Amino acid sequence: MRLKEKYIKETIPYMKKKFGIDNSFAVPKIVKVVLNAGTGPGLKDPKFNEVVEKTLIRISGQKPVKTSAKKSISAFKIREGLTVGMMVTLRARRMYDFLDKLINVTFPRIRDFRGIERTSIDQDGNLNIGFREHIAFPEIKSDEIEKIHGLEVNIVTTAKNKEQGLELFKSLGFPIKE
Repeated sequence: MRLKEKYIKETIPYMKKKFGIDNSFAVPKIVKVVLNAGTGPGLKDPKFNEVVEKTLIRISGQKPVKTSAKKSISAFKIREGLTVGMMVTLRARRMYDFLDKLINVTFPRIRDFRGIERTSIDQDGNLNIGFREHIAFPEIKSDEIEKIHGLEVNIVTTAKNKEQGLELFKSLGFPIKE
């Protein structure tokens, strides 16, 4: 809960002063974190789906929801109702614990990491980060890996624009490039 305390004690006063916000409840905050992994290779290899599910459970501490194809696409050999991905939504305490671990442990473990690009923050102030390899997370033991896959982390905020979102992430300690 270190990140939540930092948000309350440091980020709220800073954001109020920077943007001239009177009410503390109007200050942008993080609403949820969504972990998302595609299971494309799982169409040919059913064991791949299990690997993705196990890693998402380990990383988030929650069971992922399977996302299925809405319609058939013959070029990709996808049929309607087939599992094409998995996702986990984190809120409240688990969200803050995950973000604290992401900032302080996971980012330093990424090979050739130079910081998060400013373009990763969209016009609504939300941050989207893609990981090519899931082994950057501390819960994943490198000797137990069967198959390496990527995953995406979406951090949803109540920011009104990109500038507010950028300042929110900087004040929370996210390593954003200048």
